Amino acid sequence: MKKLFVIAALFCGFTAANAQEPTIPMFGAPVTDVNFDPYVEAPKGYDQERAGIERGKVESIEYKSESVGTVRKATVYLPPKYDANKKYSVLYLLHGIGGDEREWMDDGGVPNIIMDNLYADGKVADMIVVMPNGRAAKDDSRAGGYGSAGAFGVFDKDLIGSLMPYINSHYSVYTDKMHTALAGLSMGGGQSLNFGLANMDKFAYVGGFSSAPNTGRPQQLIPDVEKTKKENKLLWMVCGGADGLMSNSANLKRFCDENGVPCTLINYPNEGHNFTVWKYGLYNFAQLIFK
Repeated sequence: MKKLFVIAALFCGFTAANAQEPTIPMFGAPVTDVNFDPYVEAPKGYDQERAGIERGKVESIEYKSESVGTVRKATVYLPPKYDANKKYSVLYLLHGIGGDEREWMDDGGVPNIIMDNLYADGKVADMIVVMPNGRAAKDDSRAGGYGSAGAFGVFDKDLIGSLMPYINSHYSVYTDKMHTALAGLSMGGGQSLNFGLANMDKFAYVGGFSSAPNTGRPQQLIPDVEKTKKENKLLWMVCGGADGLMSNSANLKRFCDENGVPCTLINYPNEGHNFTVWKYGLYNFAQLIFK
């Protein structure tokens, strides 16, 4: 636990220095006392724009947040040939401490390109991707840095109470848990594990990519092992092998293995806290959900 607090303090310091995701160094020996799942390299070009395929649409939305008391923004990816006469599943994809609703799009995540390519190859179910601002505060700009950590902690009220109802009423989507997923990077990875596992009636699929120190302890995330076994359909994580935050994911993986809870954790070889890992996370997670 002491190690976790040290990492959290340094995480804060790195974040305060810039608005991007912090660079997390390696702390001590690598995490090895956990059963990692096999790493399979993503195919070359999976995150590169491909000629001759149909493309989805990216749009910005605004919705009234009851919990925050302001009008907030989110970014929405609609797949190629989005048709309001059919129903789509929804993946809520969260950003990190240095980002906002545009981080995945503007800082190197290329979710639209990854999803377009997956659609072209027939590897994903029909879904839209909603990228909200996970900083639930009246000032939700990137400038808040780690000082806005508390706003990340109460984002579930905005997500479940306001954003999801807006998406359900403005897009042609399924509204049940079996068609709803939650995943994110870094701070958003911690939010996804915290909120997704605490609201399994809303989210059947949960993903954490390089989850940050805001991640709850395993016993907090999974207080009822048998309920989680029954209700969660996918618990999937990835983290870079050179990322000082690996212990956040490894602790949960270890707990799940000890208690027979299905859970995946992939160690991305030699990578740190960056979009190389997070793009890989989206690429793989998107193929596993809603099937």
